[in-house]
Amino acid sequence: MNQRPNFQVAVVMRRERVPGAMSQWQPWRWVLHDVTGHELVPHKAHFGTTPRCLRQTGDEQIWLHPGFTVELFKDDAEGYYLNATSPAPCWFVLWRMEEEPSIGDEVMAVPVMVSLSYHDAGRWLDAQENVDQVPAPVEVVAWMSEFTDEHLVVEAKRRKRPDSFQPLQDRFGNPASVSTGKFRGGGPKQGGNHGE
Repeated sequence: MNQRPNFQVAVVMRRERVPGAMSQWQPWRWVLHDVTGHELVPHKAHFGTTPRCLRQTGDEQIWLHPGFTVELFKDDAEGYYLNATSPAPCWFVLWRMEEEPSIGDEVMAVPVMVSLSYHDAGRWLDAQENVDQVPAPVEVVAWMSEFTDEHLVVEAKRRKRPDSFQPLQDRFGNPASVSTGKFRGGGPKQGGNHGE
């Protein structure tokens, strides 16, 4: 069985107090804090299998969500390439507000998927999901770049024929022609002298 390149990561979400006047409408907000654990083996022994609070103060909570598998797919090599060659390569994390687990009577931000592909992030954003990003470490970018070097297939772009050489068509798709003759004043005169 041909296994795709992959590793396990944990997502760290931060619940932080909203400062200033905005806090009267929304006292807390969730943000992506980090993606970690890619260098640890075995992952479960270090992070466990269930979410847990790592730190809690009056102004923030840090929650660890373990057990996400990041895989590289050959047919998405372009998405990894776009990420690896961007000015700031990053992890993309899709997360949702969920009733379970919860903090008291409040819902919690729960990560759902982690990816290194620009294409995945674009699809998630098109579906109006919550998607955040954090920088990817140098060794992860190198791993991703090595994969794209091996699997990226650059399609040759076909030269587009200039529009001036395209056959003319009317709005119904029928052949059309352009006349260069100029008619002034409603076309040629018919009949005799109108001034008499």
